[in-house]
This record gives sequence, structure tokens and C-alpha cells, in this order.
Amino acid sequence: MDYGITLTEIETARENISGTVVRTPTVPSLSLTRHAGVPVSLKLEHTQVTGSFKLRGAANALASLSEAARTKGVVAVSTGNHGRAVAHAAKVAGVKAVICLSELVPANKVDAIRALGAEVHITGRSQDEAEKEAMRLEREGMTFISPFDHKDVIAGQGTLGLEMLEDMPEVKNVVVPLSGGGLLSGIALAIKARRPDVRLIGVTMSRGAAMYESLKAGHPVEVEEVESLADSLGGGIGLENRYTFAIVRDLVERCLLVEEDELAEAISHAYREEQQVLEGGAAAGIAALLSGRLKPDGPTLLVLSGRNLDMDQHCRLVCGGGAAAKEASNA
Repeated sequence: MDYGITLTEIETARENISGTVVRTPTVPSLSLTRHAGVPVSLKLEHTQVTGSFKLRGAANALASLSEAARTKGVVAVSTGNHGRAVAHAAKVAGVKAVICLSELVPANKVDAIRALGAEVHITGRSQDEAEKEAMRLEREGMTFISPFDHKDVIAGQGTLGLEMLEDMPEVKNVVVPLSGGGLLSGIALAIKARRPDVRLIGVTMSRGAAMYESLKAGHPVEVEEVESLADSLGGGIGLENRYTFAIVRDLVERCLLVEEDELAEAISHAYREEQQVLEGGAAAGIAALLSGRLKPDGPTLLVLSGRNLDMDQHCRLVCGGGAAAKEASNA
């Protein structure tokens, strides 16, 4: 089926972003391999320049701008990581960037975006409310770069899929954090084009999972956005979704939900057993594996998508256990 984004465009995106984005490592996990009983490896995308995978899509979108669009600048709406990526890519490209955020975005992510020189607009209590401000700026002439439902962004995220197949050609299951679906869509398009036998599995939090609820309904739906350890997975998918809903619906075998305490345990496991600092959304695949919600039957690769969490919160999670996790998720 034609989804409007081709393998050739993903391969072109890899060329476009090569000077801005690093190729992140794929490493085996001895602890998760013991737990699962099959080989498990980790794609360390949280070690990306801006601390998350989002830079791939943002850099490709900036590289694809016309000269007129570059002059007028770009605007993005974000739960934090996309905004940081757009701010970084725009700074590298010499383009003005405005990032629209809701009041739920953690202060550490807001500060990081400002530090990159972007203009920050904080509006409302949800990503949908922040998006209204971004749409206003788009009407005034700026180019809107969607955090997920944008073909250049999806193609950029798809470069991860190319790397993972090259690093782990024997892979049977690929597990990806799921929010608006840009990451999972790009990876799915790249992998299915080359290895249709590989199974794609999305994992998201149980609190306010827009894509999960949309897939259940058979069409994009709105959900209430609530606080979660997986704040980077929050927000809607857009009722007029053009790309990611159909791609996830058609190419992804399963979508799983994980609970807040399971996310907390996964963050702690990543630190203690893997020596990796992860934000809640990035730990979703580990949470699914440790909880038994995911029981893979062959070589499995988990995408660790970001590390941009408040380090005081991280300390509470890895040192305080369940009580601290509950406190952090309700903070």
C-alpha cells in the first residue's frame, strides 16, 4: 500500500541528516536476554545529540525547506523532545524557531529548548491547546513541523529502521515507544520494505494513550492528556491524521499498554542493569518485557528513545522504589 513515504525518501533522509545526527549504537542486553530467554538488544537512541530520536525527523524537515520557508522560520508543538530537536536543527540551519508547549511539559525540557535559542510559547494544559498557538503562527506565515504526522519527519525517523536492520540482521521483533506514531511509522516503513517478516510492536502508557485508543476505535479520537512518567508519549494524534494512524494500523502487529509502576521499574532497571539513564517513554519497551506483557519468541530489539527527564526525579525513581515512583508520576 502507498502511504506517501517511500524507502527511497528514507534513504535520502539519511543523507540529508548525516551532518547533524549521529549513528547511535546497538548493544546486547545480558540482563534482558536472561529475563526473556531470547537474545535482546538495545538501540541506544537516547544517546543522540539532543537526547532523543526526534532530531532525525527535525533535521530532515529543516533540510527539506524551501528558501522562502527558511526565511519565515518554523514553528513546532511539543511535549519537549521534538521542540528541543527542532530548536537544535533550526540553530544549525540558521532558521528562526518558535516552540509551543503546554504547562505539562517538565521545566528541564523547557529550559533546554530556550538554551538552544528558540522562542518558547507556553499555552494551556494539553498539547492540543499548545497546538492552537502553533496553528496561529502557521497562519501568519511560519512553517509548521509536526512532531509526528509529517512526511519529512517520518522519513527522518525511518533512518533508525535502516540502522537497526544493518546492526541486527537476525532481528525478529522490534519494540518501539508509541505516541503520535512518527517514530514507529518511520521504523515500520523502513523495516517492512526490506524485511516484511519482522514484527513491529508499539508500547505506550495506560494513561492517555491516544494512538492505542484510536486503533481500538478504528479512527483517530481525542483522549484526555494526563500526567505520566511517560510524558514524552502524551498528546493526541490529530483528528485529521494524514499518515501515522494508517501506517501503525496496517504495519504494526501489536500495541501494548504499560502501567506507571512498570515504567518506574523499567527506568530503575535501565540504570542499575544497563547503566543507561532513560525517561519514562523511552523505558516503555523494557517495561513491557519485565512485566511479562511482552513475551518475544526470537531475537528482539528495543528502541531506547530518549533521556531527557529531570535528574532529581530520576534519582527518586532509582533510589526510592515504588513510593517515589508514585510521587513522581503525580507531581
